[in-house]
Amino acid sequence: MYFGGIEAGGTKFVCAIGDEDGKIYARERVATEDPDATIPKVIQFFRNFKIESLGIGSFGPIDLNKESATYGCIMSTPKLAWTDYPLVRTVKEALHVPVGFSTDVNGAALGELYRGAAKGLDGCLYITVGTGIGAGLVTNHQLLQGLSHPEMGHVLLRRSPEDKFEGICPYHGDCLEGLASGPALEARWGKPASELKNDLRVWKLEAEYLAQALMQYILILSPERIVMGGGVMKQKLLFPMIRIRLQELLGGYLDLPELKEHLDEYVVPPALGDNAGITGALILARQAFTESRVARA
Repeated sequence: MYFGGIEAGGTKFVCAIGDEDGKIYARERVATEDPDATIPKVIQFFRNFKIESLGIGSFGPIDLNKESATYGCIMSTPKLAWTDYPLVRTVKEALHVPVGFSTDVNGAALGELYRGAAKGLDGCLYITVGTGIGAGLVTNHQLLQGLSHPEMGHVLLRRSPEDKFEGICPYHGDCLEGLASGPALEARWGKPASELKNDLRVWKLEAEYLAQALMQYILILSPERIVMGGGVMKQKLLFPMIRIRLQELLGGYLDLPELKEHLDEYVVPPALGDNAGITGALILARQAFTESRVARA
């Protein structure tokens, strides 16, 4: 039995074929251009295989309300060619299989919970710090969803006094994504993050903003574990700097061993590496298949 998965990102669509145990048998990357250029290539990849269902973890914002007329659509995204694009309906009509749909970070959270750094727990928070910043939360094995999906990359922070950078978020300027994403790092320092690895000023400030965000998430959401991925988090020195600053910010308020003696096991990199998102997409596919069988019973 084979499932299909799509990790729909801002720069590429990762398409994969896997089984119910998460083993991946085939994979292809398609550049994220406009829908007319990208989607036919994605659909053609899956037509080469017999899949039972498809899971999609997509960049957003997206509509996850199944009662909504625009369910399955990408909404007011900065990638203007994709605004209001009916992603779920398009692939469903082309492939005629059940489709599971969520955000890319929700998918990565599922991947790390069931097959990665949070395996054995009831939930986790997954944060990606890269081209953008986003997060997905699983608690009691359920994805957090209310009026919409969480947009944790756009929380406001307490600015560092020496930081005069205005931020690059087109909506909020100096929100977390506007100050700490990969493009924000390049805009502030004049070089991409990969060329800044030996400049401690860069990573001290980055750790400050990320630790502030983690403090808010811990106090509001109380995740069982925090997994931090994305291109920026590949700067390994960030993890110890974030943990140290996070402890300082929390100030001992929460008397929990995870936040005192075991912080290095609480704020961790993804065990699945760059496969967290596509692994989660395959889990969404398996869930959609199960739901479709129950609905037919």
